[in-house]
Amino acid sequence: MYRDHRICVVMPAYNEEKLIGGVLDRMPDYVDTIVVVDDGSRDETPNIARARDALVVTHNMNRGVGAAFHSGADKALELDSDVMVTIDADGQFDPKDIYKLIDPIIDGKVDFVTASRFKDKRLAPTMSRIKYWGNIGMSKLISFLTGQKFYDVSCGFRAYSHEALLRLNLFGEFTYTQESFMDLAFKNISIQEVPLSIRGEREHGPSKVASNLFRYAYRTSKIILRAFRDYKPLKFFGSIAGFIVVIGMLLETLLLWHYLKTGSFSPYKVLGFTGGFLLAIGLLIFVTGLLADMFYRIRINQEEILYHKKKEISLYKKGVTVKVKKTAER
Repeated sequence: MYRDHRICVVMPAYNEEKLIGGVLDRMPDYVDTIVVVDDGSRDETPNIARARDALVVTHNMNRGVGAAFHSGADKALELDSDVMVTIDADGQFDPKDIYKLIDPIIDGKVDFVTASRFKDKRLAPTMSRIKYWGNIGMSKLISFLTGQKFYDVSCGFRAYSHEALLRLNLFGEFTYTQESFMDLAFKNISIQEVPLSIRGEREHGPSKVASNLFRYAYRTSKIILRAFRDYKPLKFFGSIAGFIVVIGMLLETLLLWHYLKTGSFSPYKVLGFTGGFLLAIGLLIFVTGLLADMFYRIRINQEEILYHKKKEISLYKKGVTVKVKKTAER
């Protein structure tokens, strides 16, 4: 079934010498290439990966799992992979479950499949209460922003079709999990969640990404807000402008009601000045949204050009001749 499809597994890793060997040893035979992205490890992680015939991409310094994902995705495209699977090096995900993620893609049903820890409540992993509700809250936020229902947007065990990889365009370096959901959802890429039983806590040491939950929430929220701002600028700025305008109108209404009741603006003149200031600010923010929406249209064209360029390179690697229409000379 998998002979006609090149399966590439990408594994971001940072100081995982205690666990990465076991994960690599359990990798299924149908996986063609394993790419370990060494994100500035100071231990034996890259040497252990090379000893098990993994292709190692090295970062000279620790840049974050998002940056590691970018490097891995670029390498998967360079290798002209049909399916790319991402899996953590810490042993929380079982490589034997990879087929459950790639089968819907190979069958042509969807382009992006992710393991879900919470879609089936019977399979929910054991974890701290704050971490559990943090994951649930993040999923609800992404669901609200994208207009689709998701149960787990933070799990790193995923599979991407070649088409999804060509379309994917991320910017966050700290993490990639939530931004990739937004990027692909806003581009109407088909998404499926597959319930899996997954270890809730690492076997050795704290998480490299979510060891400090407040720091994780802050940095992840910045990535999410920026992504939503870039893809839905009019809604983003319009919501802020609308909130400010409503407050401004409320203050002006209170001042008008006081004037009609007493015949004087005193002693509430400050309400009028404050309300007018807020109305002006709201208008400026709304205009900013209009301008940002214009730039978004330019971005759509740029991403479409980038997509076709990537696809042209991919076809060239497969030996397919790309015909380019020449402009008639006058």
